Amino acid sequence: MSDQKRNIIKTAGDMFFRLGIRSVSIDDICHELGMSKKTFYVYFASKDELVEQLLQANINYMASKMEGLLKTGDFKQLVAKFIKHQEAEKNDVRRVPQLVYDLKKYYPQQFAQFQVNCFKTQKDYIRRYLEMGQQAGLVRANLNIELVAVLFAKIHSDAIRDFEEIEGRGHNMHQLGHTAMDVFVRGVLSEEGLKLYN
Repeated sequence: MSDQKRNIIKTAGDMFFRLGIRSVSIDDICHELGMSKKTFYVYFASKDELVEQLLQANINYMASKMEGLLKTGDFKQLVAKFIKHQEAEKNDVRRVPQLVYDLKKYYPQQFAQFQVNCFKTQKDYIRRYLEMGQQAGLVRANLNIELVAVLFAKIHSDAIRDFEEIEGRGHNMHQLGHTAMDVFVRGVLSEEGLKLYN
């Protein structure tokens, strides 16, 4: 991917998160970047294509972070990084951005495909994390790894889709993610793993 295309995706993503997809036009994006619409159309045939590629870039970013954790090869480090992340964000009460609302309402096909891709990516990495943990003796040996990976990836995927109901009950997505992750981690760890986690 060229630097220019990457820059368009990043700028559009920042604007979509702040203002929502619906209210940001191609003209707005071009103005923000100081480029012509003709240049924009060299990289994207339409706003729909931009949205699709932005969502794929999000999946790729998530995958690269997960891959980075796996490369340590050390499940103890992975658990430690999770705890550090939880502490850093425990007071984060940001709402799900307007972007998700607009995706559901105005880009339902792209949003549905995004959920499918998120599910597949997360399921694969969760499975690999758990296999690493079993090899280290920190994840329960009798755990059905495939089923647990499906279950947790499904919880995350459904939470994105149903965020309005979750927030309507006085919660936010970050609280839900942290609580689900804590329950998940405690449920999969061996006694030795729990000692480390606690």
